[in-house]
Amino acid sequence: MQQSNFLVVGSPSDSGGELMRGLTSFPKSKIKVLLLEGVSEVAVRRLRAETFDVETVRSTLPPDQLKQKISEVHAIGIRSVTELTEDILKHASRALCVGCFCIGYNQVDLQAAQRLGIPVFNSPFCNTRSVAELIIAQIISLARRLGDRNKELHSGIWNKSAKGCFEVRGKVLGIVGYGHIGSQLSVMAEAMGMRVLFHDIIPKLALGNSRQVDSLDTLLKEADFLSLHVPATPETRNMIAAPQIALLKPGSYLLNASRGKVVDIPALANALKSGHLAGAYVDVYPVEPRESQSKSFESELIGCPNTILSPHIGGSTEEAQEAIGEDVASKLINFINLGSTVGAVNFPEVAVPLSGPTAHRILNIHHNRPGVLKDINNILSEFNVTRQVLGTQGSVGYLIVEVDREASKHIKEAITKLPANIRTRILF
Repeated sequence: MQQSNFLVVGSPSDSGGELMRGLTSFPKSKIKVLLLEGVSEVAVRRLRAETFDVETVRSTLPPDQLKQKISEVHAIGIRSVTELTEDILKHASRALCVGCFCIGYNQVDLQAAQRLGIPVFNSPFCNTRSVAELIIAQIISLARRLGDRNKELHSGIWNKSAKGCFEVRGKVLGIVGYGHIGSQLSVMAEAMGMRVLFHDIIPKLALGNSRQVDSLDTLLKEADFLSLHVPATPETRNMIAAPQIALLKPGSYLLNASRGKVVDIPALANALKSGHLAGAYVDVYPVEPRESQSKSFESELIGCPNTILSPHIGGSTEEAQEAIGEDVASKLINFINLGSTVGAVNFPEVAVPLSGPTAHRILNIHHNRPGVLKDINNILSEFNVTRQVLGTQGSVGYLIVEVDREASKHIKEAITKLPANIRTRILF
């Protein structure tokens, strides 16, 4: 594996930026960043302010082209469509980090990235309000059958009817997954007079008058509206299938703006066509077009009654994308400039304050196995160490160590020769 030897200063905005200015041997302007899928201009400006060489692409890239591009860059930013598989990542010989400018990260092979010594960052909460507002809007739209009425009127059909239309006040909203989005949705729904029940795999603090129930089955049986807000895991794959849909009240509604493989789509379509469910809102799908503008979308849900479909736009507001751009760009900058892995989803979270201009910071990523730290400390024992912090997660260990400037090159070369070494670089 190609080793990285970048000497990188902190940004002017951080506490050590002025302290380290002028100490670089590798110009920041040569740090190449590739941003795909129309990442927010806020992120572009933030990264360019660091004088990084930033290339932007409005869409995703075909796999062969992506392999070529990723081999040339030090950081890559994606949204929800680009898939960074192990086959893609193994070409990222220069890559220092990956930024997912979205809430999810299942489009990246996190284990492969970890084995290659590449931390992956995301933005777990910046689109929370946008998704919660969208769900509130769809709850009302489903209760008033606005999707069907809109389609009819566009076809010249005037169908003024109160049949099957309801207020949401007093209805039970069941939330599956009481995290950032689920809990905010809970507060907003209560403000509209809804009763809120929720299910989560761990005990959660119930906000307002909401209540956590003991099982998913209990929630299914009591909910008038069921809204899903869970990550993509083996446990959540098809967690709402025919048996679970059968437990829902006749005439209830299902909403999914979480992950596409959480719901068994054919089973949902059958429940809508049979009338067991009165309506559904779906924003995510098991298979989605790779391009933001496409005419290739197919789903069993097309044409189902009182079914509102949207193209994965839960977090697609200007406010959310700007906040995500700032959040993820800051995490990438902090890692490139300081070695901070705070906010990484596949790495131990380690951050170390600056010692001063007389020390060099060395970053080491190694296989997490017994004896590695002993071997590293044997090398360090001959020198003055100002700071040393180690974190481990899964198969990797991540070490930040600061040493006297005159010793850094020798230490880096010695650590690189260790069998457990994945990547070692002198940061500054």
